Amino acid sequence: RPSSAVRFAAASSSASSSSSSEEEEEKPENPYADPNYPDLEFVNYDDPGYVVDQGIVGDEFFPTDAEAKSAEERAGDGEGEGDVEAQIEEMREDRRRKNDEYQFETYHERVLKNGDEEYRGEWTLYRTSTFLPSEDGGGAGAAAEDENGLPRLVKARKTLRVVSSGRKIAVETDSDFRVDGERIVHEETVARSPSSEEEGTAPTTDEEFFEAEILSNKYWPDRMSSGDFRGPQGIMCVGNAYTICDAVPLSADGDDDGDDDEHEHEQHEGPFAEYRAEVGIQYKRMRMRVKLDYRAKEEDNEDEDEDDDGPSSVHPPLYLRSMAVCRETTERWPRHEEGRTDVDDATSARLFGPPGAPGGLYDPPPVVGDDDEQAGRYMMVDLEGGATLLFPHRMEQDPGAFGGNGWVTSLDWTPGRIRYQVDRKVMGGYGIKGLRSLELSEVQGQDASEYRPNDGGEDMRQ
Repeated sequence: RPSSAVRFAAASSSASSSSSSEEEEEKPENPYADPNYPDLEFVNYDDPGYVVDQGIVGDEFFPTDAEAKSAEERAGDGEGEGDVEAQIEEMREDRRRKNDEYQFETYHERVLKNGDEEYRGEWTLYRTSTFLPSEDGGGAGAAAEDENGLPRLVKARKTLRVVSSGRKIAVETDSDFRVDGERIVHEETVARSPSSEEEGTAPTTDEEFFEAEILSNKYWPDRMSSGDFRGPQGIMCVGNAYTICDAVPLSADGDDDGDDDEHEHEQHEGPFAEYRAEVGIQYKRMRMRVKLDYRAKEEDNEDEDEDDDGPSSVHPPLYLRSMAVCRETTERWPRHEEGRTDVDDATSARLFGPPGAPGGLYDPPPVVGDDDEQAGRYMMVDLEGGATLLFPHRMEQDPGAFGGNGWVTSLDWTPGRIRYQVDRKVMGGYGIKGLRSLELSEVQGQDASEYRPNDGGEDMRQ
C-alpha cells in the first residue's frame, strides 16, 4: 500500500547519546528524509521498526500493549477482568470532566460576566396562534395558520423591561473536584416602568398574565452544575455564543424520592410535555438572545383507545407556544430615548435597527431528512437589529419521524465588525433534549456576501 509520511520534531539528541556512531552508520537511509530539514524526522509508517501508534509506546490516552498484558496478568483467575477498559474509561471521564469545568467557568465568565454585572433588556414577546383561543372561545380555529400552513406570531403590544443576572453559589459535596461544590443560579426580574426597577404587582390582565408566564418559565436547571454542560442536557457555549435548555417529562408524576428541585428536570430522555430552549450571541456590552417555549397539546396527551396505535399519546409533537426576543446591554438600558442618561445610545441601532440579516442567514443549515416535509416544520423571521432567526414551530418526538433526523435553531446577527451565526443542533425522537452540536460561524460583515458558503447546508466538521 502507499506509504504515509509525517513530519514532526525529532526527539532530543541526548536520549540517543549512548548510541555508537557505528550503529548510526548502519541505520538504513530513510527515503522520505529531506536534506533541507536535518533536524526533522520523516517517518515511514510501513517501516516495521516504527513503534509509535502501534501499541508499543504508550500515550496519555491508551496504555501500551505491554501495560495491557501486565494488567491482565495482575488480574489473575478472572479477578479484575476489564481492568484495562476501566482505566481507559477513567481517563476519558477525566477529560470529560475537565471539559465540563471549562464550559462551566466559561459560561460564568463570558455569559454571566462573573456574576458582577446585570443585563438590562427589552424583551419583545410573541404568542403563536396555535395556543390562542378562537373567536368563539374554543380552541385554535382555522385562523391559527396562515396560507402556508404556518402558525401566526402574535406580537405583544408592549415590550417587557427585564433585569437579568446569574451567580455562583456553594453547595455541599464529598467530591474532590472543585466545581462539584459550585452551582450557577439565574435571576430575571421585571421593571414595570422606565423610571423604576422595582418588581411589579400581581398580574390582572391577560397581557400581564402572559408576561408573568414568560418570566416564570425556566430555561435552565434550577441549580446549573458543570455536568449540565454535556450533550444530554442541551447546554453549551462556544466563542461568543451559548445555548441553554430545560424540559418537563411527559410523565411528570415520576417517582418522588424526596430530592430537592435540583434533580427535578434531570430526565434527559423524552417524550416531553414542555420543552424550552434559549440561544444567544453576545458582543462587548450587548447581547441578543431568543427564548423558545414548546408545549405538547393537551389533546395529544390524552389516552387513546386501545385499538388506536397512533403515536399521539406515546410521543406527542411539541408546538411553539411563545417566543421572547431579548435585546440587552450591561449597565444601561439598550434603547435610545431623548433626555435619558441611563440609556446606551451607541448600541440602540445595533439592537433596534432595520430587521433582517443582509441576504438572510449567512450559512443556512440542513433542515430536512429523508422527507422534504420536515422543511415545512420551520419558520424564518427577520428581527430588528439586523438579525434573522430560523427555528422549528413544531418538533416531532416520534423516533421514526423523518428518519430520526434532528432539529436546528439558527440565529444570525451582526453587532459590529464581525457577523455571527450560531446553529443549535439537537437530536431527533426521544433524544430531542440532547445537543448534537453548537456551531458558530464568524465572518467580516462587509465580506459576508463574497464568502457566503455554497455547500447547500452542511454540518461543520467536528
